[in-house]
Amino acid sequence: MDRNQAAGLILFAAVLLIYSIFFATSPEPLPEETNNVTQNVQQEPAETDTITEDIIQPDSIQDLIAQRQFGVFAPMTKGTQEEVVLENDQIAVTFSTKGAEITKVELKEFKTWDQRPLVLLDNESSDLSYSIQTDKGPLSLNEFYFNPTLSSTEVEGVPVSIITFITKAGTGSITRTYSLADGGFVLDKSLEFTGLSNSLKDTTILVNWDAKLIRQEQDIEESRRKTNINFFTSDSSHDYLSTTSEEDDADVQEPLKWVSFSQRFFTSGIIADNNFSSAKFNQQTPQDTLSIKNVQAAMVLPLDNNKVELSYYFGPNRYNTLKKITPGFENNVDMGYFFVSWVNKYIIVNLFQFLEKYFSNYGIIIIIIVLIIKIALTPLTYKSYIGMAKMRVIKPEIDELKAKYPDDPTKMQQEQMKLFGQLGVSPISGCLPLVFQMPFLFAMFFFFPNAIELRQQSFLWAHDLSTYDSILRLPFTIPFYGSHVSLFTILMTVSQIAYTHFNNQLTAQTGPMKNLGYIMPVVFMFVLNSFPAALSFYYFVSNMVTFGQQALIKLFVDDAKIREKIEQNKVKNVDKKKSKFQQKLEDAMKAADANKKNK
Repeated sequence: MDRNQAAGLILFAAVLLIYSIFFATSPEPLPEETNNVTQNVQQEPAETDTITEDIIQPDSIQDLIAQRQFGVFAPMTKGTQEEVVLENDQIAVTFSTKGAEITKVELKEFKTWDQRPLVLLDNESSDLSYSIQTDKGPLSLNEFYFNPTLSSTEVEGVPVSIITFITKAGTGSITRTYSLADGGFVLDKSLEFTGLSNSLKDTTILVNWDAKLIRQEQDIEESRRKTNINFFTSDSSHDYLSTTSEEDDADVQEPLKWVSFSQRFFTSGIIADNNFSSAKFNQQTPQDTLSIKNVQAAMVLPLDNNKVELSYYFGPNRYNTLKKITPGFENNVDMGYFFVSWVNKYIIVNLFQFLEKYFSNYGIIIIIIVLIIKIALTPLTYKSYIGMAKMRVIKPEIDELKAKYPDDPTKMQQEQMKLFGQLGVSPISGCLPLVFQMPFLFAMFFFFPNAIELRQQSFLWAHDLSTYDSILRLPFTIPFYGSHVSLFTILMTVSQIAYTHFNNQLTAQTGPMKNLGYIMPVVFMFVLNSFPAALSFYYFVSNMVTFGQQALIKLFVDDAKIREKIEQNKVKNVDKKKSKFQQKLEDAMKAADANKKNK
């Protein structure tokens, strides 16, 4: 109870007390007749009720309080709170008539990891409010009661459900209209003020959105690594808060097109038609597991002729779906760094979407993607094999140089480069084709952890390809590895070690590089043990297909013919001048050797 309410109650009690002392009539003697006694007893309360009612109405104090607190908006604070639902086949949005604001969003075609209805936000997890500046100070529209009206229409042949909320005070009114088209996840909204220009002290609205993002996936740590606030400026620049820091914030003093709370597989976003003029953001990682992250966004939204238009997106993080929402909205899906993101955006996403039309098993789709990529890259694989075969064939000449200059590595390298030029062999011919294949390997590192298509899709023993497959739970935790054993990761490691062994035999590799080839698969076993099963499965299949490709190529490659070709090059290049690149390389080696001796 505030000060105004307390003063009102004291005043009310004082009036009743003064009246009872100075104005109330004394009771008359009771007549002896029984019927008259009954009549007088019945009439006296009626007279008292009439007097009390004439003095003050029960609602008058509340009206006075509302008038002082809300001014001309006071009549809008009266009403009944009810829930109204706007829905299509994909989404159900619940509103409250108090505030005409969103109180719950449920995605119908998805379930949580433990098979509960997937709710993106509700009253307990989210607080969304629009505040206006009045002569009574800032007022939240959530304090006002609205009357809803449902209707429908068609836009370009697509049915659209509409709900209109109106609240009035005298000749002024506030109208909030929401529309939801069939088959989509976009909720359009308009907010309009009519006849209230003199009562609005500012031409902006403050949009406050605080949310505790609800846990949707089993692996909470991976979910937190993929959850953050994203925003997109009017000059087409995407920015975001840290995905790894325990706490991060930003104060953006430039126009923004949209703001989103992006989780691993789902996004809640707000898009302004005429841009937000500024915004402040904050996100925190809670210590408990009740929510993924706690996020806050305060955005200033300018009024345009006492009206604003905006949209909400509540839906899945499908790249091609987000791309159609508004420019830059697809950035809510992390496709990787610029040098690999093009592989995902223009090849893998579209290839995945195409194969989904014909195959329902996502393990089979992954195998087909591996085969398509490997077949497309077969020329590079062949060139890589031939390059390594040439190095294997000339290994005796290289060993002679090592024996001739055991204590002078610079001279040995110079002679080795001279030998390569005479024999027509390039030391990087076997490695360069592999470099061109690397973007595809790294692209998958970003694609599979963020692919909602794999969510809750099983394959073989993996119950969900979007998270790790666990065949054994350990009673302890191994540092950097975890407390579970992923079979797909083990298969990937074994296949990579086998491929390394085959490669070392092919190239006659010796020294540190030979051992490094065996160490790296073990390192990746630790790294990928908690990554999605789809990623480890992809690398496993890729290793096996590459192994098969090289085994097949080996059947058609004759080392004797390669040696014959090298001897021909040796005769042909006897009097060949050094190339500019080779000369510069030798000069650089000599300079490095001279500096070393001077030191």
